Amino acid sequence: MSIILNHVNYIYSEGTKIAQHALKDINLQIGDGEFIGIIGHTGSGKSTLIQHLNGLLKPTSGEVYYNGRDINDKDFSRKELRSKVGLVFQYPEYQLFETTIFADVSFGPKNQGLPENEAGLRAFEALRSVKIPEELYYQSPFELSGGQKRRVAIAGVLAMKPEVLILDEPTAGLDPMGRDEILDEIARLHKERNMTVILVSHSMEDVAKYVDRLIVMNGGVVAYNGTPREVFSHYKKLERIGLSAPSVTYLVHDLFEKGYDVDVNATTVDEAVETILNCFKK
Repeated sequence: MSIILNHVNYIYSEGTKIAQHALKDINLQIGDGEFIGIIGHTGSGKSTLIQHLNGLLKPTSGEVYYNGRDINDKDFSRKELRSKVGLVFQYPEYQLFETTIFADVSFGPKNQGLPENEAGLRAFEALRSVKIPEELYYQSPFELSGGQKRRVAIAGVLAMKPEVLILDEPTAGLDPMGRDEILDEIARLHKERNMTVILVSHSMEDVAKYVDRLIVMNGGVVAYNGTPREVFSHYKKLERIGLSAPSVTYLVHDLFEKGYDVDVNATTVDEAVETILNCFKK
């Protein structure tokens, strides 16, 4: 397993009157090459959880292991960890700061200590992988569209060749076309590189379509951990904790209650179309 969380607790402002127990006895295993979604309402512990995975936060108690080593051991290199476990924050375009796109994407590899020519090669590869046109490489990143800025920010993390890519709401604020383009690129990179991807999202449709396993956070604990079909089968319980299922889940349940023989566990549009067509063929 690439990442293991063992009885992880985290308390903000521990020992004070405003202490908040943000993570409560979290036990998780994240395997190599998985595509995992994390959902939960605001304050559920999603962001706190992912910040433990690359050492930005240290557990109040418990351990976080990366490839068998406790990342909080004194002799464990945080710099090396963060080159292997890349975290793209929400609205990452706000972190762009260099005068050109190419310089911005090159910054991470240079900061790893790579020679300038190797850092440049990595920047070219990363920008190509997110489909930024070459004629834009030496323009200011601030002249790009919102979706292009998001791609450049992701390229900056990819240039460090992470084994794990964590994305916190990577499509926030984008239009539907921009959202689909970003997520399609992430899915392609996951498949081509066999890279572990952890996607934090508020969109039930997105996680249903792309991820293999879904982790639901609620009140600092893991409420559900399973495939999207397994998790969304509990859609009424999800509603009680402030979440919902994909729209097609409600559609197929309504059809089933009206007597149609459809698969009530369909979670994507393609699955819904298939089960509805099969129903009418019968």
